[in-house]
Amino acid sequence: MALWGGRFSQAADQRFKHFNDSLCFDYRLAEQDIIGSIAWSKALVTVNVLSHDEQQKLEHALNELLIAVQQDPKQILLSDAEDIHSWVEQKLIEKVGDLGKKLHTGRSRNDQSTTDLKLWCKDEITQLINIIRHLRQTLVITAEHHQDSIMPGYTHLQRAQPITFAHWCLAYYEMLTRDENRLQDTLKRLDVCPLGSGALAGTAYPMDRDLLANWLDFSSATNNSLDAVSDRDHVLELLNNASIGMIHLSRFAEDLIIFNSGEANFVELSDRVTSGSSLMPQKKNPDALELIRGKAGRVIGALTGALITFKGLPLAYNKDLQEDKEHLFDALDTWSECLAMAALVLEDIKLNKDSCQEAAKQGYSNATELADYLVAKGVPFREAHHIVGEVVVNAIAKQKALEELTLEELKVFSSVIDDDVYSILSLTSCLSKRSAKGGVSPEQVKSAIIKAKQQLSM
Repeated sequence: MALWGGRFSQAADQRFKHFNDSLCFDYRLAEQDIIGSIAWSKALVTVNVLSHDEQQKLEHALNELLIAVQQDPKQILLSDAEDIHSWVEQKLIEKVGDLGKKLHTGRSRNDQSTTDLKLWCKDEITQLINIIRHLRQTLVITAEHHQDSIMPGYTHLQRAQPITFAHWCLAYYEMLTRDENRLQDTLKRLDVCPLGSGALAGTAYPMDRDLLANWLDFSSATNNSLDAVSDRDHVLELLNNASIGMIHLSRFAEDLIIFNSGEANFVELSDRVTSGSSLMPQKKNPDALELIRGKAGRVIGALTGALITFKGLPLAYNKDLQEDKEHLFDALDTWSECLAMAALVLEDIKLNKDSCQEAAKQGYSNATELADYLVAKGVPFREAHHIVGEVVVNAIAKQKALEELTLEELKVFSSVIDDDVYSILSLTSCLSKRSAKGGVSPEQVKSAIIKAKQQLSM
């Protein structure tokens, strides 16, 4: 049974019904729809539409329905109801008879659906924050175990300066911290209740909407009914948050795919997150990471699709807005799954410290140290930069690391170079000198780990 029909003399074509119905995906809002309906029943008591006894009967029936839905949410899909609102009302009428038909007084599916979705978003944000926090914790634990694991850092995918694997982990910790903060900011803006806005002009019953909002654990009620029923900023913000978060995870995955390659041999991934080849028995493919990288496009596509859907809609509600949920549900499901998979990848990752350190030595990543050494001896930086470039060319030709060049070989390029140069060319010296806040020195990395642990304990 549809919630409309008196105006129509013909039944809807089955093809249109299939095209129009949303129960196949908005069934996920069942709990929120029931909770919203309980609050609305209380509001109807305050305007004398329902008696206290009637409200108690409705609330009891709705709570029974809530328990049944929590135990088996997929039961809803067996119905031919148009949407979740229709399904809840039908089930309520089955339980309490005509009394159930009074519940929708003064309410529209327009304010009902956006209220349901906001309630769902609030719950989902809490879950996402917990999953992000778990990955942040995993990154900190991994960093703590690898504070002395030296590896090359890269720019332009060329070896640049030495870093530690711990410093690499903490870079992604910072990205995920911003992801969590964005969700918290989004929650503040969406925490206003649209219920009581009616179809577009507000409800005709003089209820206290702020009290209604409080019953549903919103901070306040919306200020404008036109905006309330058509606002989907929270959907766009969450899709944007998910897209940025997936970009971070995609970069994380790409780094580890490179580190796991036979050419780099920096890390070995667990058998639990890799697969083999149907033809080549020696293969161990980083499929978990490749899927994270690939699914980023899916989430970004959902954001793009939603932006295009919403961009030209006039006020107030239009059926186009029904398209918000499939984009949002799929994107947040995907983000959540990828966050959990990234943590699983890190849990059993093995670092090949020897390969990492050897690569850091071979990449002339201490060249900047030599330039700084010359500057300390009074050579202008631009000139020092040129001198070191020539030294590197010479070292490459001789297939030597900078620290393997003899003092005589180095003095060919600058007479100020002396025996003390070798102490500053070591990898540990390169790290130790980066002691400003945010740098890669052991002291800074240790401090960052302590700070991260404090943040996570809050």
